[in-house]
Amino acid sequence: MMADQKQILRLLKTARGQLDGIIDMVEENRYCIDISTQVMAAEALLKRVNREILTAHLEHCVKDAADGQERQQKIDEFVDTLGRILK
Repeated sequence: MMADQKQILRLLKTARGQLDGIIDMVEENRYCIDISTQVMAAEALLKRVNREILTAHLEHCVKDAADGQERQQKIDEFVDTLGRILK
């Protein structure tokens, strides 16, 4: 992985903390809108992580592919991943 590993880990650990908080909120039977707000915050962090990873993939893996065939394979993988994200 070519993305900034420290930044990715920091974001993922923050998301994990948010998920633990959401679990606590559900167990405490907290207000639905408050729980939903925290779910959206966790989703936003995970989307940011994915964006960082995919950006690094384009900037390094695709750009540095050895030849046209390998580059096309990496582009196809990216397009497939993007298609799953946009579903």
